[in-house]
Amino acid sequence: MSTIVLILGLHKDISNAYKNGIEKAFPEFQVTLLDSVKKVDPFLADMEVLITHGPYLEDRADHVLTNAKKLKWIQGIGTGVDNFADRATLHPSVSVTNIHGVHGAPMSEALFGAMLTFSRQIKRSISNQQEHKWENWPSRLISGKTIGIFGLGSISKTIAPRCKAFDMKVIGVSSSVREMDGFDKIHHKDELINVVHEFDYFLILTPYSKYTHHIINAKIFSKMRPTSYLINHARGGVVDEDALIQALQNKAIAGAALDVFSKEPLGSDHPFWDMDNVFITCHQSATHDGTVNTNLPIIIKNLNQFKSGNYKDMLNLVKLGINHENS
Repeated sequence: MSTIVLILGLHKDISNAYKNGIEKAFPEFQVTLLDSVKKVDPFLADMEVLITHGPYLEDRADHVLTNAKKLKWIQGIGTGVDNFADRATLHPSVSVTNIHGVHGAPMSEALFGAMLTFSRQIKRSISNQQEHKWENWPSRLISGKTIGIFGLGSISKTIAPRCKAFDMKVIGVSSSVREMDGFDKIHHKDELINVVHEFDYFLILTPYSKYTHHIINAKIFSKMRPTSYLINHARGGVVDEDALIQALQNKAIAGAALDVFSKEPLGSDHPFWDMDNVFITCHQSATHDGTVNTNLPIIIKNLNQFKSGNYKDMLNLVKLGINHENS
């Protein structure tokens, strides 16, 4: 009997839907759902399949990968596979897959939620409602503004045309310069320092790696407009958070919408919580009420390939284990 472990830091209804869907499709599998990586130790010895998201492994990724001696395959539930695929402790025999190409719609709506929160001062309105305080002010339109998008993958392909529908100017920044629908111009990432001053909104979508660690730093913030906003929907480690705090405190930028953090969950004593010019969501920009309906069919197809030992034909294959090359 194959043993599958899900480590998911999601709302319990979503996590249970993943587990129930897998158990229904594969009653012969032993399926264990954990809401914290801290609970995984009793299951490591027998775990053959791990379904998770890098941030959910927190600072125990190496511990998990080192002690899961029977592990054959990791299915990521997001696009990013950092904190497992990039760990030196991941055995070369382990295959890795992700969920790719389905996050454009929810990430677009999360982006507009963040931009409108700032442009309409939603936090201020909520505070006034709680205080029964009548106050009005002129809102700032997003129409006619410029958004810079750092990281041009499948998500940005969906986001850019939607920004154009709001009459925004859309500028892309990437390691690969090419034409893409919805973009007015695309710059190489080495040009970011020279073009970031053009952005009213700066959306981070680039994957996290040793090459993008703290790539958004004090130098970048110093070149941004004091009226501009940072929106990080990628990974916390891409942004130097200490430099961001300083930029926010010094009003070097107007604000930041943060969905991801270098350490998650974000500590209750972290300065971000109490900053008026910060809008926090809890790593949920890609998660919605239809997430399982979108992702589970991909996972089930890959579980069928796992069952037959056919790893090379798995969907969204990121890394093929060395023992699986001829499977």
